[in-house]
Amino acid sequence: MSSRGPSIPLPGAGGPFAARLAWLAERGRAALIRHGLRGVEKESLRVGPDGRLSRRPHPRALGAALTHPYITTDYSEALPELVTPPQRTQWETLQFLCDLHAFVQRRLDGELLWPASMPCGLPADDAIPIADYGPSNLGMMKTVYRRGLGHRYGRAMQAIAGVHFNYSLPADFWPDYHAFSRSAEPLADFRSAELMGLVRNYRRCAWLVTYLFGASPAVCRSFRPDGHELLEELDAETWYAPHATSLRMSDLGYRNKTQGRLSIGVGSLAEYVAGLRAAVTTEEPRYAAIGVCVDGEYRQLNANILQIENEYYSTIRPKPNKASRRPPVVALAHGGVDYVEVRTLDLSAADPVGVSSNELRFLEALLIYCLLAESPPISQAEQAEIDARDLAVAREGRRPKLAVVAGGRERLLAELGMELVTGVRAVGELLDEDAQGYVAAVDAAVEALRDPDRTPSAKLLAALRSERAGFFEYTLELARSHAAYFRELAPAEAREAMLVEAAERSLEEAEAAARRAEQPFDEYLRDYFAQIQGQT
Repeated sequence: MSSRGPSIPLPGAGGPFAARLAWLAERGRAALIRHGLRGVEKESLRVGPDGRLSRRPHPRALGAALTHPYITTDYSEALPELVTPPQRTQWETLQFLCDLHAFVQRRLDGELLWPASMPCGLPADDAIPIADYGPSNLGMMKTVYRRGLGHRYGRAMQAIAGVHFNYSLPADFWPDYHAFSRSAEPLADFRSAELMGLVRNYRRCAWLVTYLFGASPAVCRSFRPDGHELLEELDAETWYAPHATSLRMSDLGYRNKTQGRLSIGVGSLAEYVAGLRAAVTTEEPRYAAIGVCVDGEYRQLNANILQIENEYYSTIRPKPNKASRRPPVVALAHGGVDYVEVRTLDLSAADPVGVSSNELRFLEALLIYCLLAESPPISQAEQAEIDARDLAVAREGRRPKLAVVAGGRERLLAELGMELVTGVRAVGELLDEDAQGYVAAVDAAVEALRDPDRTPSAKLLAALRSERAGFFEYTLELARSHAAYFRELAPAEAREAMLVEAAERSLEEAEAAARRAEQPFDEYLRDYFAQIQGQT
């Protein structure tokens, strides 16, 4: 397919997507795509009863953020991140996430979890506390990395919260799909190549997820985003964009101009690894001006375009096996792609756990669609279309008759979305076993495309207007309501005991790491980055 063809993969009656779908529909093969592994990583700011950012350290009762498998911190000491283990069903994933919330909320000593992506009640930028992981080399590396993010982008931007969805297809799927595809590649290489195709297609249609589930059309004045002069005033404390879906995903949030020149290709795993490796090993003059280690204190890990791979902003990431102890770019080069991480979900503030079963079902069907649909390389011209489309949907996705460029021509956004969900619905029909709700999730997306007032972003603005409340006041009331709900919702006895044991074990492991004799920190960093330089 040429770069002038459709830049969003669409199912065709006789195309590869239709053939792959028909193969799955034969003789019960649909079971091959059911029950893949999925997990959620959910961030939310920890605030006081008044909604202001907490200055307290990460509660000891929750364990050590460095070593706890399920309860850690993201950028800030006041930004807990709840991580579910891989599960085979959406129900198990959401149940574990719900149990984590109940466990955490009952140990916050009156504090609350802020339920929206966009923060309020922030102090001056340099007063936002960076996460502390202790004195071990690994802990120091994590803290210094976050210190560097603050110097490069400002700490307030790092206080934006979101939901990440991790997904891998069932292991049994790949040998059968490999045989069906008649590929001469080794199975592991075939799997990585196919997952990179999924990544390309998700880049093409990530705008749809932002439209359907974006929930951040308003911000507090305390956030002070660059470009806020383009927003309108809802009340004395609230700025908003009338047709926005996700300011978090716009150039007021994560999509800032600092990485505008950085384009890492996803045409193949080798291209992606080479691009990441170059960014992590190439000095950037703007960051060199900050300094690396000044007067004995590290300001950042290095002065390169990216300190480490995690700094790269993207809507989706190919990820290596979590068991690997190598740097991610090295693990990808040696072990291939194990799963994908979707990074486009705003927190659903109305949902106590920040994400709904409908969202997760739709995402799963969409990701499988992205795998099965034809996925040609993304040209520079198409990437420019993708970037412009993503930004337009984030900033004004609900604007009536909004048109975007796809495949070199203008298309109405709603029509483009309708074409796309046709294929997603076909996947949903295969996933629906005993009416599990996948088709219903896609049908809800269709209704939101027909009527933008059904989107979370529209519902939030409607609620602010009907209740005559500012964003801060409204979200704080939701935080209090969710906290009350979780205080009354104790996890099952076995789950509670498991989480208590995990917290205690994490403290022991973190304390052991702090006592362990280690090489000097500068040598530790040198050895770590030598692995990336040499791809060893």
